[in-house]
Formats: sequence, structure tokens, C-alpha cells
Amino acid sequence: MDIILWAVLIIVFVIVEFCTVQLVSIWLAIASLITLICTLCFDSLSFIGQTTIFVLTSAVLVTVTLPLIRKRLNKTHVATNSKLEIGKTATVIEKIDPDKNTGRVTLNGVDWGAVSADGKIIPKDSIVVIKEIKSTKLIVEIKS
Repeated sequence: MDIILWAVLIIVFVIVEFCTVQLVSIWLAIASLITLICTLCFDSLSFIGQTTIFVLTSAVLVTVTLPLIRKRLNKTHVATNSKLEIGKTATVIEKIDPDKNTGRVTLNGVDWGAVSADGKIIPKDSIVVIKEIKSTKLIVEIKS
């Protein structure tokens, strides 16, 4: 009876894994397989012993493999094109005033919030150079 239980659990965990595709239950399927093998090899293994093997194997598999998988998945970095805008020129469409926290520029037809790199006021219609991009704000200075 215990052999059937572990075989059914393997199938259930594999089906769940195929449905989620998130590496949620693959460790549980492997732990069920290991428990099934132990149950077949050791006839005198009680259900509590089998459950202990399942729990410990699951914990070890998750503890060892999850950090490796997360590290590998986090390497995929989606770059944006915002860094391509650094060094380009833009036109001030609203006076950049650090004291009033105002300032807008247009860059390639797109309206951006802007901040002066040196903290100085930059008048409307000035041509500025993009020095940095922080979130949705362009850090600019007057083109010399």
C-alpha cells in the first residue's frame, strides 16, 4: 500500500510541475521517488520512517538546489535603452528650478522630468546634455 502511495505522489507532483512550470513541486516528486526506492529496498521501513525520508529529502533538495536555480535565473537582466540617451541633447520646455522642484525637457519627442546636475536654474528653451538617468528623471546640464 505504501508503494502505491509514493507512486501516486510522484505522478501528482510531476503533473503539478508540468501545470505550473515554476519548479514548485519537482523537489517533492524527486523526494517521493527516493522514498519509493527506500520503501522497496527496506521492507521493514515504517510509514513514519518513510515520511521522515520524504521530508528530509525534500528539505535537502530545496535547500541545495533553490539558491543555485535562483542565481541562474537572476542572471537574465533585461536592459533598457535608457542608457543610450546619456550624452544626447534635449530642449528645456519648463524651467529647471531645484528650489521649486520643477523642470521638464523634451528628448526625441518625449517629455521627461529633469533635474539640474549642478543644482543651478536652467531657463526654458535651453539646450541641455543628459548626464544621467535616475528613475524617470533626466539629470542634465547646459550644453557648452
